[in-house]
Amino acid sequence: KSQQYYYALEDAKETIRLKPDWPKGYFRKGEVEAATYNYTDAVLSYTLALRLLPEDPTLAAALERTTRERARNMKADAQIPWLGAGVGLILGVMIVIADHVVADKPMLSHPVLMALITITIAMVGYCVARGYRYYMSCQQQGLLDPPIDLFPDEEQEEGDPETNNSSSGSKSTGNHQRYTKAQARFRFKKGKKS
Repeated sequence: KSQQYYYALEDAKETIRLKPDWPKGYFRKGEVEAATYNYTDAVLSYTLALRLLPEDPTLAAALERTTRERARNMKADAQIPWLGAGVGLILGVMIVIADHVVADKPMLSHPVLMALITITIAMVGYCVARGYRYYMSCQQQGLLDPPIDLFPDEEQEEGDPETNNSSSGSKSTGNHQRYTKAQARFRFKKGKKS
């Protein structure tokens, strides 16, 4: 519900690890996988849950729904690239016709050139549609990736109170090296000479 798919999947895996004979863990895992469009894994998880609790109508309905979605997704993977090729073919034919109708002197006079232009634009349409489906599948796989830790140092500091107390009394410079006054003067003079 809150779209924290990585944590929900980890929680479901931990539930399965702690109690492998409890169907609720497999059901939760299947729900997360179905929510992230990972239908093949979701069907497997629902099947394992249904094997442990065969008479549950909720599991059977979830398995049926996910199987239907997986079939629809596979059908879209097969059809959308050809739809892109069809759109490209129509655009190619429109360009060839527009060249003959609109232009005073058509550039595409040879029939082989007309066919090549049409086929090339159809191939571009196919590749664009195929790339779109690939992009969508990568997006869907990325939903289960762990979230990026934007502040990795804060987590370490919060977890270790001894380093917090010792560093609060002195100035914290991070990864920079601290120099004494003599070293700083020497570096300053050395920098002026060069």
